[in-house]
Amino acid sequence: MASGTSSLKFYFLLLSSFAIVQMVLAGDPDITTDFFVPANQRNVDGNFFTFTGMRVLVNEDFPTNFTVLKASMVEFPALNGQSVSYAVLLYPAGSLNPPHTHPRSAELLFLIDGNLEVGFVDTTNKLFTQSLQAGDMFIFPKGLVHYQYNADPTNPAIAISAFGSANAGTVSLPKTLFATNIDDTILAKSFKTDVPTIQALKAGLTSK
Repeated sequence: MASGTSSLKFYFLLLSSFAIVQMVLAGDPDITTDFFVPANQRNVDGNFFTFTGMRVLVNEDFPTNFTVLKASMVEFPALNGQSVSYAVLLYPAGSLNPPHTHPRSAELLFLIDGNLEVGFVDTTNKLFTQSLQAGDMFIFPKGLVHYQYNADPTNPAIAISAFGSANAGTVSLPKTLFATNIDDTILAKSFKTDVPTIQALKAGLTSK
């Protein structure tokens, strides 16, 4: 990834992926101005519409844990009202993006490099899975639980995700269920297990 060839490949595919945005249904309301400017910002120029947060991808070592670099309205305020955001997902060998949902948008994933096992569950509890290769795209419908897994024990994977919302939101199931203050008894009854098992699951999450 640090080589010039890899960087050029990455940027070429990044530019190509801009077409993805047009395929993702918008989840934000229409605005009646060209764009929104934060109240505390008086002078707007080209810098306001430029996001440099992805520069860390150039000439940096690949992360050792699953990593997401986001360009949503939180990181890039110019996206507010534009019904679009991006994320670059870096999967080291054997890493997982755990089951989660995006309540405000579908996700269109474009796999740049490597291989991924992906899947989502619909509202009838049917599981849809696929094995992706570099160059493949996969849609995760809005609000449905989904995951991505790099099952390759030696090679990393890189993907870009486009969202039809400036702030798609992410609800991680493991964290939402076991790293919040939901009562252990409620969780134990929900999962038809006992409280010690729930507490062990919570301890496993908080220790990482």
